Amino acid sequence: MIIKDVKLETVCGVTSRLPENVLPEFAFSGKSNVGKSSLINALMNRKSYARTSSAPGKTQTINFYNINGSLYYVDLPGYGYAKVSLEVKEKWGKMIERYLRRSTMLKMVFLLVDIRHEPSGNDKLMYEWIIYNGYHPVIIATKLDKINRSQVQKAVKVIRHGLGMEKEGMIIPFSAETKQGRDEIWDLIEKNLGETAGETFSP
Repeated sequence: MIIKDVKLETVCGVTSRLPENVLPEFAFSGKSNVGKSSLINALMNRKSYARTSSAPGKTQTINFYNINGSLYYVDLPGYGYAKVSLEVKEKWGKMIERYLRRSTMLKMVFLLVDIRHEPSGNDKLMYEWIIYNGYHPVIIATKLDKINRSQVQKAVKVIRHGLGMEKEGMIIPFSAETKQGRDEIWDLIEKNLGETAGETFSP
């Protein structure tokens, strides 16, 4: 995918009204510090457009990035950050749920998990929550460069089992350092855009 133009078009807080977009949306969800901003930057072919931070829990809004005037990458608030109060966590949860239920242009949800660890309870809840709202999430197993190549297959099996995934559920290992997995994610997005438009997407 050739990325010609990127802009942060809409930022929605807890009380904000969701935009009524007419372009396809692709949402990214994951716990704090799983590497969500790094993935989005890689998919935008930008080094630091989506905000990354050493302090987890920075994404407290739903951010809509307009890509090529053709689609949106939707950055959902990170979950599971211990230092955030229960009240704030509940507000973030309601905000994400509102988006999943009300967006009419959401085509695909990507759920990020850390390839080095078994999925957490929050990861499993989010996975089940996304399915409950009518979507089959594609799992992005981040931080691929942090493990040996020989460990990848076993780590993927642990993730699949930990989330209770269906056999046909897709898991894509990804590294923000090497960009491995980026083209595969782009291909999925282009395929869904093509199905939406009835033709192959060409930015």
